[in-house]
Amino acid sequence: MAVAKHIIVKETEQELKILLRKQPIHLKNKVQMLLVMKKSETPLSKEALAKMLHINHNTAQKWRTKYCNEGIEGLLSDGRIGFKPSIISEELHQAIEKRLHSPKDAFTSYIDLIEWITENYMPSGINYQTINSYVKRNFGAKIKVARKSHIKKDEEAVDSFKKTLV
Repeated sequence: MAVAKHIIVKETEQELKILLRKQPIHLKNKVQMLLVMKKSETPLSKEALAKMLHINHNTAQKWRTKYCNEGIEGLLSDGRIGFKPSIISEELHQAIEKRLHSPKDAFTSYIDLIEWITENYMPSGINYQTINSYVKRNFGAKIKVARKSHIKKDEEAVDSFKKTLV
């Protein structure tokens, strides 16, 4: 069996406890791992750490390595950048809004909308799901589908109803 990796935790136990209270829930286990390693008199293996923290041993190994290489800041950094910028410009947004609210010029389907965007704004095109979710999210648009007609309806009754309708 391999010898456990000896990692020296630079922060004091008091600093780690203060840091633990300030962290969001998804980062508490990482600080807890440092506390366990600081309190331990002997080096702990990744399996021992994983068992104490109720995490996978590979996760414990990744966290230990990240702490050794990058310190506490690297361990607690998320690594995510943020939201991607929208591929739909403000100009296109306003053009879509104008066409959607136009009673005579409105789109009949999302495919029609995509074709219009490809012809006028983006020659490379746009993904169906992207435009579908964008229009629903920003304009509250829904697909308009006619109701189905019943199979057993009486055609003569429909004709007489239409004749008596004013």
